[in-house]
Amino acid sequence: MAALELYSKFARVWIPDTTEVWRSAELTKDYKPGDPVLHLQLEDETGFEYKLDPKSGVLPPLRNPDILVGENDLTALSYLHEPAVLHNLRVRFTDSKLIYTYCGIILVAINPYESLSIYGSDIISAYSGQNMGDMDPHIFAVSEEAYKQMARDEKNQSIIVSGESGAGKTVSAKYAMRYFATVSGSSAEARVEEKVLASSPIMEAIGNAKTTRNDNSSRFGKYIEIGFDRNHHIIGANMRTYLLEKSRVVFQASEERNYHIFYQLCACAHLPEFEPLKLGSADDFPYTNQGRSPIIEGVNDLKEMEATRKAFSLLGITEAHQMGLFQILSAILHLGNVEVKERGSSSCGISVSLFCDLTEVSYESMAHWLCHKKLKTATEILNKPVTRLEATNGRDALAKHIYAKIFSWIVSQVNKALSTSSKPHSFIGVLDIYGFETFEVNSFEQFCINYANEKLQQQFNMHVFKLEQEEYMKEQIPWTLIDFYDNQPCINLIEAKMGLLDLLDEECTMPKGSDDSWAQKLYNTHLKKSSHFEKPRMSNKAFIILHFADKVEYQCDGFLEKNKDTVNEEQINVLKASKFDLLVELFQDEETPAAPSSTAPPGRAKLGRSTQSFREHKKSVGLQFRNSLHLLMDTLNATTPHYVRCIKPNDVKAPFMLDPHRAVQQLRACGVLETIRISSAGFPSRWTYQEFFSRYRVLMRQKEFLSDRKLTCQSVLERLVQNKDKYQFGKTKIFFRAGQVAYLEKLRADKLRAACINIQKTIRCWLARKKYLRIRQATITLQKYTRGHQARCLCKTLRRMRATVIFQKYTRMWAARRQFLRQRTAAVLIQRLLRGYTARLEYKRRKALLIQRWVRGFLARWRFRRIKRAVVYLQCCVRRMLARRELKKLKIEARSVEHYKKLNFGMENKIMQLQRKLDEQMVAELNEKNTLLKSEKDEMNRLIQEQEQQIKEKSESTHQEAPEHLQAQLNEERFRYQNLLTEHLKLEERYADLRSEKEALSKHDHNRADSGFSSSQSESIHSSVLTGSEVSSLEREVPDVSLLLKLQRRVAELEKEKMDLQSEMDTKEEQLELEQTKVRTIIRQELESDNKKLKKDLQELRQSLSKGSGSKLASPGGQAYNVLLEQLNSTTEELEMRKEEVLILRSQLVNHEAFKHKVLNEDGELWMAYESLKETNRILVSQLQTQGQTHEKEVEGLRAELLQLRAELDQQQQMLSNSLELPHDARIQASLQHEISRLTQQNMDLLEQMGKQDKMIRKLKKHLKTYMKKFGEAEGVHIEQSSPENMVGESGRTVSIVRKERDFQGMLEYRREDESKLFKILITELKPRGVAVNLVTGLPAYILFMCLRHADYANDDQRVSILLNSSINTIKNVLKKRGDFETISFWLANTCRFLHCLRQYSGEEAYAKHNTPRQNEHCLTNFDLSEYRQVLSDLAIQIYQQLIRVIENILHPKIAPAMLEQETIQGVMGVKPTGMRKRTPSFNEEGSHSLESILKQLDVFYYTLLQHGNDTEVVRQVIKQQFYVICSVTLNNLLLRKDMCSWSKGLQIRYNVCQLEEWLLDKDLQGSGARESLEPLIQAAQLLQIKKKSQDDAEAICTMCTALTTEQIVKILRLYTPVNEFEERVSISFIKSVQTLLKDRKESSQLLMDAKIIFPVTFPFNPSPVALETIQIPSSLNLSFLTRV
Repeated sequence: MAALELYSKFARVWIPDTTEVWRSAELTKDYKPGDPVLHLQLEDETGFEYKLDPKSGVLPPLRNPDILVGENDLTALSYLHEPAVLHNLRVRFTDSKLIYTYCGIILVAINPYESLSIYGSDIISAYSGQNMGDMDPHIFAVSEEAYKQMARDEKNQSIIVSGESGAGKTVSAKYAMRYFATVSGSSAEARVEEKVLASSPIMEAIGNAKTTRNDNSSRFGKYIEIGFDRNHHIIGANMRTYLLEKSRVVFQASEERNYHIFYQLCACAHLPEFEPLKLGSADDFPYTNQGRSPIIEGVNDLKEMEATRKAFSLLGITEAHQMGLFQILSAILHLGNVEVKERGSSSCGISVSLFCDLTEVSYESMAHWLCHKKLKTATEILNKPVTRLEATNGRDALAKHIYAKIFSWIVSQVNKALSTSSKPHSFIGVLDIYGFETFEVNSFEQFCINYANEKLQQQFNMHVFKLEQEEYMKEQIPWTLIDFYDNQPCINLIEAKMGLLDLLDEECTMPKGSDDSWAQKLYNTHLKKSSHFEKPRMSNKAFIILHFADKVEYQCDGFLEKNKDTVNEEQINVLKASKFDLLVELFQDEETPAAPSSTAPPGRAKLGRSTQSFREHKKSVGLQFRNSLHLLMDTLNATTPHYVRCIKPNDVKAPFMLDPHRAVQQLRACGVLETIRISSAGFPSRWTYQEFFSRYRVLMRQKEFLSDRKLTCQSVLERLVQNKDKYQFGKTKIFFRAGQVAYLEKLRADKLRAACINIQKTIRCWLARKKYLRIRQATITLQKYTRGHQARCLCKTLRRMRATVIFQKYTRMWAARRQFLRQRTAAVLIQRLLRGYTARLEYKRRKALLIQRWVRGFLARWRFRRIKRAVVYLQCCVRRMLARRELKKLKIEARSVEHYKKLNFGMENKIMQLQRKLDEQMVAELNEKNTLLKSEKDEMNRLIQEQEQQIKEKSESTHQEAPEHLQAQLNEERFRYQNLLTEHLKLEERYADLRSEKEALSKHDHNRADSGFSSSQSESIHSSVLTGSEVSSLEREVPDVSLLLKLQRRVAELEKEKMDLQSEMDTKEEQLELEQTKVRTIIRQELESDNKKLKKDLQELRQSLSKGSGSKLASPGGQAYNVLLEQLNSTTEELEMRKEEVLILRSQLVNHEAFKHKVLNEDGELWMAYESLKETNRILVSQLQTQGQTHEKEVEGLRAELLQLRAELDQQQQMLSNSLELPHDARIQASLQHEISRLTQQNMDLLEQMGKQDKMIRKLKKHLKTYMKKFGEAEGVHIEQSSPENMVGESGRTVSIVRKERDFQGMLEYRREDESKLFKILITELKPRGVAVNLVTGLPAYILFMCLRHADYANDDQRVSILLNSSINTIKNVLKKRGDFETISFWLANTCRFLHCLRQYSGEEAYAKHNTPRQNEHCLTNFDLSEYRQVLSDLAIQIYQQLIRVIENILHPKIAPAMLEQETIQGVMGVKPTGMRKRTPSFNEEGSHSLESILKQLDVFYYTLLQHGNDTEVVRQVIKQQFYVICSVTLNNLLLRKDMCSWSKGLQIRYNVCQLEEWLLDKDLQGSGARESLEPLIQAAQLLQIKKKSQDDAEAICTMCTALTTEQIVKILRLYTPVNEFEERVSISFIKSVQTLLKDRKESSQLLMDAKIIFPVTFPFNPSPVALETIQIPSSLNLSFLTRV
């Protein structure tokens, strides 16, 4: 009992309640010893008097302080009792949505009845390698503890999962096995962990069923041993099962189902492979329709069947065996449809044809033995008919027996698939067994289950007692015997000699044994002799056992039958005679036919083997269960147990709803309260000295502060707690009795409250004085402004009086003036009206005169026009008569030639004039049309320019709007590519390991073969020319030499064929050029002859014109002759160039009509000239038309180009809109596909252009050779021969020889045999630290490149290939052997420098522009190494990723202690009790990690990278990755640790982040993106510190936390835990309001950040200013075999 002084006013207690089990109340009056009642106030503020028992004087249990409520470990509570445990579980489960809680060594798991995202691979990674107390309670934490102890202590482990049906035992066991499979993996390629997980759906299908309490209840117990090798990898597993509920096969209660496998079979009845089974709906079979609930909500039996069959296949069970199993299971369903009919008095008839067809047994035999039984007497054997009830029971017994055999066979097959040939080094067992059960009617099954739980509870009590004793002994605390419940008497009652099981077996052997007689034996043997056995008052067929959890009344009916489990012997024999092999296999282990069959655990097949005797084979079910239970307890006692107790929160399966009555019942049954009782009996609260000092230093005085923390704590406790029995001092901890921590918390709260009051007093005084001074100053200011206001009012009054007088003056003036103006306006109006009236009278008079004048004029003109028409008509008649006479005369004159000539006089001039006018008109029209076309062209060009401008603006706007999106896509693509490189590297390493293992195994037997292989391999390497596609293959040694040689020969043949084809093509081109030259010569000769002929014809034409004797118009010197001569001269050039036009003119002259020749002169010169002029006009017209057509074609081309641009724009817009509608991954894929197609098209065009340029180059080279040959032949080279005398004279002179200074070319030469030595010295044996300190940065890269330059200069492709490939492979081997940070950083810098050198000296314009002229002279000349640049880039990416992984491994163990646990701001953080699961200490200890250690480590990383010569951009990317790792690890630990979510912890995190930001500022790395990668952690710290009460606070949180997901925000709010009493918890309503505001966010539902992600890395081009010829090789490298060139 707690100290009486704690029962003071305002103290809170728990009182019993019928509805809520326990109810909270507050004392309204201090309790004094002897008071009969406690004056309380309930939470609804109603008064209540709690009566105390005067005899016992027991006070109601005290309630823990609010800061202790919701703790991860129940043993951390100050008051350990039932209401405290229940309240803590309710707060964690309903308010914080936490389903796991520690209770000492027990993990309490409450079924949430809801799918939670806390079991993903990221959660497994977060718990892997962590201490159990460092993280929030979880099944993974228990699994990690078991795995760690197995690996550390080399001792087998067990995880015992128990609980009643529906509590979640199977799921917990499944998650534990999944954790082991994920963390450990398998050591071979068999993927044993997948098989272990695949066994779950099989066992659930055949062993689980729907009950009223659970939709997936396990109806058997199982113990799975997962075996591990010495490397702690899974190598196998073994399963044992216990007490299968066979009665469920033939009977199900209401709202329950049979085993899942039957309903899965019925769901697949429509499939073709299941049609021979003659199945139908589950309602058609009595064995599946009794519960009247064939469907489980949310479960698809068809899909579950697919998963079951897939698991069967994964475990190696063939399709034939699967269909055989389904056939036997279908036969069981059809057996249940057998209808038994009465025939006579005691015989029956039956139809079992379907059952017999499926089992392939004799129909007559099975039908006979279903209705008969065999009786054996001393002299004969009789066949006796059975009654209808006996036949039905025999049918059901046969069905149960067959199903039990199937269950055993499947378990044996599973064990066979999970077995291993090698013996496991250690194992972890997972026990999934039924919890304590009590129903209204309890039978043999509940008796066995509760018996097993008694044994497990005994083992649990002993283990808890042992751990308590070890803890006391370790801390050297005096050990006092703790009284705990011992259930050995109850176990003896069940299993001891003459116990319940012995009496049951004895009664089963009696010929006339019955349940009633067995009950009487129990009464006679144990009633009033055992305190754990009682007899019900109103029944003689039942008994009561007082178990550790509760009293249970068992009904004796059916105990004997279930214990014997009898089956008709002859029915078994009929099944054994079946032609169905699988069915025979099921019963082959039965040595002799026996009536009782065993229901021993299928996994314990050793108990029923054929080697046992007949009597042993007939063991009862109870005896077999007891033996298997003893074996299980021996196994558990030989291991280190870990306990998981599953709690069912309610019976309606509502999510996150806790029924207190059901919860308390299960807590009592599963041993949680017993653990609490044992712990509270001693010293339940345990604090380390440093934790006590950090928490209660506020209670200490100055003189009590000593250097020794232990002495300090002792002096404080002796002063604060007078009773020394309330605490004990251990070696490292202080042990407190129950309630003492609450007392110390009360003292601490009082001290803090007094300090707060003092602070408030001072602050309020300061605020009051500040307010007084502000009021005084305000009063003076108010007076000043009031007096000024009064003065201004007086002045304003005087001004108003003066203004009033002036206003009156002007108002009177205005009134007088207005009267005057009104009178004047009236006078003017009268005058205007009078004058207007007189003017209108005058106007009317004048208009009348005007009308009269116009009418008279019209009449006179009308008479004149009538007379004129008559005169004109008379003239027309006279003139017509005269004209007719003249016509007759003209007709007569027209018949003469002379008249005709007169008429045609001047006709030629008229024709020429008309022709000229026509030409001018046509030219004008064509010019106009041309002008229009040009204007249209200009307009189209303008439109095209506008469209191009619009497209350009749109594209620019698009690029401006989405650069970040494109950059993100690029980063994602880089990330995928680099991940592929990582996987590729892993595969290479795995292949190299396997190959090295293979070589090591075959080394002793194949030494000669290996030497031959190595020699051929080296030859193949030296003789091969590698391309870019073969670089990756050189990273692995060639496994097949013959294949390599074939490939080399094929390459040589292809090269030869290529050269032959090239030479043949050159020959053909030369022949073609010769032929074209001949053709051009012939054509030129023909044209020259045609030209001569045309000139001759033109001369003849001129002569004919000069000698012609035509009319005067065509004579020389005449006007017509001159015009024709000018036109002929103008067309002379066209006649010379166009032979076809001359021929046309000649044909027209020859074929012209004779009449036209008669009209013109005799030779026809004028007509020919006229026709030539017309032809010339036609040519001009055709040229104009051609020009117009060309213009139209240009316009059409521009229009087509415009349409194409519009189409491309539409396509881009359509693609952009479509990509925006697609998901993120599909959008990236679409954009990448489009970019790939565009680049492919560009590459094809460039390849085509390259081909054309190559042809042009070859052609120009040929021409150059031809010209050089001609030039050599034409130019004679004359060399003057020196005479012997001159030579003698010259040799006689003395000449001094001066040695010039050698000009190095930046190349290094080495011999072929020195290659291996070069790589060994420069790469393998080179120490990064010495090179980085003493030599030029990147020196190995420069040396390699200078060697490469010499190989390029010598045009030695083989040496280039060997140099590059050997360098890459040697670097990989070095990094594989020496994977430390310095080595990786050093070779990352040198690889990047080598890559930059290949780019810088490649000769490409993009890189050459950064070089000096001297560096451009050193560019590679013979080889294009662009493919090797890609290989080096991939190598650099692999090295970068390896560097990041090394950094992660170094930083990971330091991050959580430094960022979360270290108290960098002294006095801010408060330490709370942690219970038995101690967390990592949050104070500075020797060897603990701090923020300073992380900053120092970052300094080491940063300066090492710079010292090795890494590019600045690469260093920035490394720093960004480091800060992302710090952020992700810290945030993940925060999300999984409830004790870290507090206001003070948020302040601590923010301070640590500021230290990291200062480090970035000091290193000038603000723009590296590292600060942005810390944003989620910064927002999480702000979330812990921000106010969390009102709706405005919720909106502020949603606005602030943009880098956190909804899951993370809600998780932090739920985990928020006050450290002091002055802080408040976050209400459920506030969390719901935040969830409502965040529900529209589209983001990932993942809780934790992915700490393993590596950002894509880029290596920007960084040219080196170092000149290659200036590089000196130090002698310390021993590279004297290298020669500078």
